[in-house]
Amino acid sequence: MAAPTATASLNATSYAPGAQMLLTVNYNDPDTKALTVTVVVTDTQGNSSAPVKVGAVIDPLTITVTDDSGRTWTRVSDNGTVAVYRAVA
Repeated sequence: MAAPTATASLNATSYAPGAQMLLTVNYNDPDTKALTVTVVVTDTQGNSSAPVKVGAVIDPLTITVTDDSGRTWTRVSDNGTVAVYRAVA
């Protein structure tokens, strides 16, 4: 299994106390697999329902953000490859 990869960047290099800090994390895992299950229900007379699809991810990723001051980082967004976190300086 390959290890996940990540890069991170802040929206500035220095902050005034109380300023908003935004952290952007780009991440990927070559082992993550998307799975789609399709279900069709058929009765004894051959009548069938429309296909219903449901998805799942095998080996999902989890992001943990901490810093050495104990600051709380709150997730603003996450689309599965880019996550944005916010904290107060």
